[in-house]
Amino acid sequence: MSSTVVSPSPSPAPSEHGSVPRTYEVRTFGCQMNVHDSERISGLLEDAGYVTAVGGQADVVVFNTCAVRENADNKLYGNLGQLAPVKQSRPGMQIAVGGCLAQKDRETILRKAPWVDAVFGTHNIGALPALLERARHNDEAQLEILESLDVFPSTLPTKRDAVYSGWVSISVGCNNTCTFCIVPSLRGKEKDRRPGDILAEIEALVADGAIEVTLLGQNVNSYGVEFGDRGAFAKLLRSCGTIEGLERVRFTSPHPAAFTDDVIDAMAETPNVAPQLHMPLQSGSDRILKAMRRSYRSEKFLGILDRVRARMPHASISTDIIVGFPGETEEDFLETLRVVEQARFATAFTFQYSKRPGTPAAELPDQLPKAVVQERYERLTALQDRIAAEENAAQVGRRVEVLVTAQQGRKAHETHRLSGRSRDQRLVHFSVPEGAEAPRPGDLVTVTITEAAAFHLVADPPAGEYHLRRSRAGDAWDRSQAESCGAPVPGAGAPGKGVSLGMPALPVRRD
Repeated sequence: MSSTVVSPSPSPAPSEHGSVPRTYEVRTFGCQMNVHDSERISGLLEDAGYVTAVGGQADVVVFNTCAVRENADNKLYGNLGQLAPVKQSRPGMQIAVGGCLAQKDRETILRKAPWVDAVFGTHNIGALPALLERARHNDEAQLEILESLDVFPSTLPTKRDAVYSGWVSISVGCNNTCTFCIVPSLRGKEKDRRPGDILAEIEALVADGAIEVTLLGQNVNSYGVEFGDRGAFAKLLRSCGTIEGLERVRFTSPHPAAFTDDVIDAMAETPNVAPQLHMPLQSGSDRILKAMRRSYRSEKFLGILDRVRARMPHASISTDIIVGFPGETEEDFLETLRVVEQARFATAFTFQYSKRPGTPAAELPDQLPKAVVQERYERLTALQDRIAAEENAAQVGRRVEVLVTAQQGRKAHETHRLSGRSRDQRLVHFSVPEGAEAPRPGDLVTVTITEAAAFHLVADPPAGEYHLRRSRAGDAWDRSQAESCGAPVPGAGAPGKGVSLGMPALPVRRD
């Protein structure tokens, strides 16, 4: 996954070189934790007086890297190589590299790309503005990698990518020792935030307009182990249910070995906790799970899904699966297919195993040929695509509430549809009946699903079956757009009036 964090921002103080402030761009590679960290990086830079680069080359480019995804280092050095001549032609331009790959490779980055100005790790995000300033002042690259957490990232300034939703980190690091994963060595042992600090951050996000939060951790359901409360995660979910104005709560990712029934009960009994679960399977073979040091077996995994669905019949469940782990036989792979068929995942993120230097699995014998891994991968994705299409087809006729997002589908201009997410996180493309009021990102619409595909749902409602609920999050979207372009904010009492504030065109279906 890669993304660039860009969003409207107020004008900062001018730089020391004149009245024009320095601009920045953050390029993010990796997981949701990286995206969350990038929001902190953006917030830190804006707090230091930088502004987002719009339509031109940034003065500062920050790479927030991943060391887990395949070819992560090649992707980084390829991007750095492309920027080398750009930097040479732009005196004063700076490049910084942070994240997991920076934590792992350290001096290697400066040796391979000596034009980089600052390298920082996963434990000291807050040091970035100072490192950039020192690099400019001393005219030499700055390297600062800490072995333990300096400041919990959620205490740093942030600039959210979406005003209607937000990430909230409840822990960092991981105490597990999965043989394919390098995260524990890069992010350290699990460190848990106090519940009061987490809830205070959520309340601040809600006060700022967010109506959805996602709780983040490498292993969210082990939350509380550091301060001796193994029921802390279920309690945290229930506490989220008491926050007025918070409409949707999600979390990622739990570990099956630590998934307990009190969490299922909290999900089912807390109205704003979404009926959706992302829980990594990794393999359906008990033999391979043991080799991965995943301390659960396939029947336990399936039992958790059964109990979740018993309490929440319409819950959607997604997962991660690795194909081609060292030593995986055809029989092992067939066990994965069996579990996938039985689990009926709404979505599965499937990965072909590839060596990660520094992980125990990289040293295992019986590394599989690429052709074998590719063939199994294709069989698995074909099975999962069929299941996803069947599970989505079962949604046709259901009435769902959709949180409208700013992103549109690839065919939006052809279909005249907007996009959003249902409570169970399914992607829904919907049209607005002619003459009906169009929603803003952050508003909620209730529609009936009329079509289904493997990766999305479609709703084309007649006027009588389209319901729009304007929300505080939509109001926050209006404010953010007004601040970005200097336009007046429409009056709250005049829905549907006022000017378009830089939003994508709001298509209306014409029958």
